[in-house]
Amino acid sequence: MSTSVIEASDVHKTFRQGKLDVEVLKGVDFVVGAGESHAILGASGAGKSTLMHLLGGLDHVTGGDIHVAGQALARLSETELGRLRNRHLGFIYQFHHLLPEFSALENIAMPLRVRRAPVREANAAAHDWLDKVGLVERAEHKPGELSGGERQRVALARALVTRPDCLLADEPTGNLDQKTANQMLELILALNRELDTALVVVTHDLDIAARMQHRWRMQDGVLSAER
Repeated sequence: MSTSVIEASDVHKTFRQGKLDVEVLKGVDFVVGAGESHAILGASGAGKSTLMHLLGGLDHVTGGDIHVAGQALARLSETELGRLRNRHLGFIYQFHHLLPEFSALENIAMPLRVRRAPVREANAAAHDWLDKVGLVERAEHKPGELSGGERQRVALARALVTRPDCLLADEPTGNLDQKTANQMLELILALNRELDTALVVVTHDLDIAARMQHRWRMQDGVLSAER
């Protein structure tokens, strides 16, 4: 039985739109064990990205509980949430969100610098990760000088440089051509196995979902296991 990295219990999320309350998540239960891989499928607007934001402590639940690495997110201050994200979670999105004024190496080193790691140590770890994603020769290039696939590989290295317990990936290949998307997926899965980092992927791609150990369907704010 694997140790739980993330536990979501009866999670509800309601947004206020004008005079109306719109319930986006309606009692979601979701558990991610160490090293597991999960795919969440569903139409646009079904609540997938909302759930990912809640799991990552980027937004607050309206009801229910989420625990990450045994800590109840609702009980943490914003500073404590930031520290938890930095130590236990990695994030990658459809768009890379790299800092344009910094090099690839500096972008990857940033999460370690945030936790006050020495510059030499952070840069050495970032260099190792550039090697893992096959971009050592692009270390000094800024995001604007990289291709879309290269930017996503840098974003993946940045997400994993802290060796998090879980990687939360929201449509990580959605902005890439098919060949580059396949390469990116293979890289994510290889690193998932190598690091024993849990993986939660929101995707529209059935081929990606088929590569995950567990598949879920989000429909009208309800999450159900795919059989």
